[in-house]
Amino acid sequence: MPDFRTSISLIVTTAALIAPSAFASRVHRAPTSGQTHTTSHKLSHKKTKVRGQQAIEPERVTQIQQALIREHYLTGEATGKWDASTMAAMQKFQGDQGWQTKLTPDSRALVKLGLGPDYSSAINAKDSSFAAPPPVSTIPKEQASGFAAAAGVNQ
Repeated sequence: MPDFRTSISLIVTTAALIAPSAFASRVHRAPTSGQTHTTSHKLSHKKTKVRGQQAIEPERVTQIQQALIREHYLTGEATGKWDASTMAAMQKFQGDQGWQTKLTPDSRALVKLGLGPDYSSAINAKDSSFAAPPPVSTIPKEQASGFAAAAGVNQ
């Protein structure tokens, strides 16, 4: 029997030594330098990068105003300032087209006002000819019949 008691006491002692470390919680210790750093302090100095266009350039505003004046949505002269009357005119123009009426100009509205992108200086536009296609009478008959056959059209 002494062996049984010894084994039980050994098990209980081992459990008593292991259990407190298993249930112990982590203790947060203060820094030794005396300085404390909080998360909110770090976040207050974090800089956020502003992305995208923040304002419309005065030259572009003048172009938009001139187009709105031409289309009778704005009166007066173009000032180059994106003011309340310009915003209202642009909203009215976009609404009349059935488009969104947010405060910034819609790309479709700019194109419709004749202020879309200019491709005249594009790489492939410099040497291009935008001439009308040749008249049908100058296309060889074999070539024309080949096109018609490929399209499934009877001549």
